[in-house]
Amino acid sequence: MACPSEIKRSCGTLFLVSTPIGNLDDMTFRAVNVLRECDVIFAEDTRRTKILLSRYDISGHLESYHSFNEHGRTPELLARVQAGEKIALVTDAGTPCVADPGFLLVREAVKAGIEPQIIPGVSSLTFAIAASGLPSDRFAFYGFLPVKSGRRAARIAEIAAENKSVVIFESPYRLAKLIRELRDAAGPDAHAAIIREATKIHEEVLRGTLGELSEETAERAWKGECVVILSRRTSVSDSED
Repeated sequence: MACPSEIKRSCGTLFLVSTPIGNLDDMTFRAVNVLRECDVIFAEDTRRTKILLSRYDISGHLESYHSFNEHGRTPELLARVQAGEKIALVTDAGTPCVADPGFLLVREAVKAGIEPQIIPGVSSLTFAIAASGLPSDRFAFYGFLPVKSGRRAARIAEIAAENKSVVIFESPYRLAKLIRELRDAAGPDAHAAIIREATKIHEEVLRGTLGELSEETAERAWKGECVVILSRRTSVSDSED
């Protein structure tokens, strides 16, 4: 499937393009230019992506690519790149592959001799790390935790044992439960931060101990995208012991 060197010039390009996590003004010049040049833009949700494209007068053809069809569409997508098309993958927000579809496509592209071009941009992960006020010299990203109780409990225990800051994505409907689970596993004195609606109108950052945050989140109806950061360390110089 790879493009042989003698015909490589006829091969297209596969772009993974980061998009804003809320504020559409966070789109980069490079990302806009790449999307304007592409023959096809594959999107996790074409309805949401249409809003972004309209904002920047991008008229590229849209097709769907998401977690439910990625296995079926990946061979087709790569074949189109090999046929000479410029193709971009975008997700609803942030960077493909980071808690979003993209890994399968990149893996199969590399196997086929296609080198994906990554167009970086804003990330809720890096935003949350910077906004949390917690040590950022070392951190672990756990993404969305399992929903099933057994696997979730095992993951929570793993997180509680980490000696570095931990970043977690969570649904607003399970946020209060997550804070309680972390409090019970890591202790009420462990420090944490909740970042809600990053870069959006109702952006909010809550900081405190897990004991404090569990009380604050208990009676509140949460809405919007949420990121939680937990750390048993309070400074970069804290001993690993």
